[in-house]
Amino acid sequence: MMLKQKEGWIEVITGPMFAGKTEELIRRIRRLEYAKRNIVVFKPQLDNRFAEGEVVSHNKTKTKSINITKSKEMFLHVTPETDVIAVDEIQFLDEEAVKVVQYFADNGKRVIVSGLDNDFRAEPFSFMPQLLSMAEYVTKLSAVCVKCGSPATRTQRIVDGKPAKYHDPIVLIGAEESYEARCRRCHKVYRKPKPYKGKI
Repeated sequence: MMLKQKEGWIEVITGPMFAGKTEELIRRIRRLEYAKRNIVVFKPQLDNRFAEGEVVSHNKTKTKSINITKSKEMFLHVTPETDVIAVDEIQFLDEEAVKVVQYFADNGKRVIVSGLDNDFRAEPFSFMPQLLSMAEYVTKLSAVCVKCGSPATRTQRIVDGKPAKYHDPIVLIGAEESYEARCRRCHKVYRKPKPYKGKI
């Protein structure tokens, strides 16, 4: 008799920096560990802020992980016995991540990923919109604006004490020394304003 394939799905934890995305990812991993689930945790090699071979939150909670440089490397570590695949800071991987995550979910794996939905310009971060649209479950977290205390949904990049310029590189790994959580009103990017082309 053929066994029925397990149901797979995708969960995305998103929001700005300092919203607790990694903390939430680790919390879900811990619960699954208590339930004796077979879990494989990945993080991009690019994210080396806190530790090698560990996913670490800003609050210093941590869990073991496998560093990868390309999304397809996940196939080297996921086996038929794997129940859950978790990926922290997925936005730093290549765009193949969308297909890889979809493949695992289609083949009965629970996939939990965390990542920034917007870049420092407050524009969609790479392939994140695709992941958000294909996910069964989306958790969008907010931080606290360092300027006014309102809910913060944006990531402010700081360069020499000033807001970054619009055409600065999208990816710049950093933490409190380079970034702040800001609300829509307090978020700033230096750029020439473009005229609105829609109808009013």
